Amino acid sequence: MLWSGFILGLLGSFHCMGMCGPIAFLLPVNHKNPTQKAFQVSVYHAGRLFAYGLIGFLLGLLGKSFDLFGWQQQLSIAVGIAMIVMVITTYFIGMNFTVTKPLYRLVGKLKSAMGKELKKKTYDAFFTMGFLNGLLPCGLVYMAVIGAVGSGNAMEGAAYMMFFGLGTVPLMTAAVYLGNVISVKVKTFMRKAVPVFVILIGLLFIVRGLGLGIPYLSPKNMKNQQSAQQSCHTPIVLNTNQK
Repeated sequence: MLWSGFILGLLGSFHCMGMCGPIAFLLPVNHKNPTQKAFQVSVYHAGRLFAYGLIGFLLGLLGKSFDLFGWQQQLSIAVGIAMIVMVITTYFIGMNFTVTKPLYRLVGKLKSAMGKELKKKTYDAFFTMGFLNGLLPCGLVYMAVIGAVGSGNAMEGAAYMMFFGLGTVPLMTAAVYLGNVISVKVKTFMRKAVPVFVILIGLLFIVRGLGLGIPYLSPKNMKNQQSAQQSCHTPIVLNTNQK
């Protein structure tokens, strides 16, 4: 499922351009030194990926707790349904979730901290800017987060979010080097493609949770299989003391 996180980030990076593009435009990179500029941009992306990975790790732990209680398949189905419902209500019906309203104060603090870092040109400042950028609330990130929860464990959750972040790197890098040169038609097409692809990802999570016995795509419940195998291979101990 990691590839789905990458493609979600790649397609959704057009949305990221609207949200985080201005930050990329304002990065205090050294335009006179191409090598240093490339390294500065790379450090900025490393900070974003670290933030995404940390979020995925923590939420992957939540997914792991469901696995421990034997609810991993039910969680996968719930994740898929949540993705589809979120897309339908946000993109097609036009409802805006108010879940971000309590975060406005936090967003203000994050942007204030980023403003201070933008005045610096040290490498740690670029990393910090990327890290803070990765913590900014975003509807697309919420969808990736849902996928991280459904991944099943902390490491896969971190990997899912980092692959999502990697998908956003090409266009965000282009924003630094080229500015806002993407045509309106291309942006419109990609924005229309994002909800369709998220629905496909949601369907994949649902199929995965159904346990249809399809290798890699929809494996059966391994815990039940292991318990069945153990019961079949339990050695029979004979009482040799009987006469």
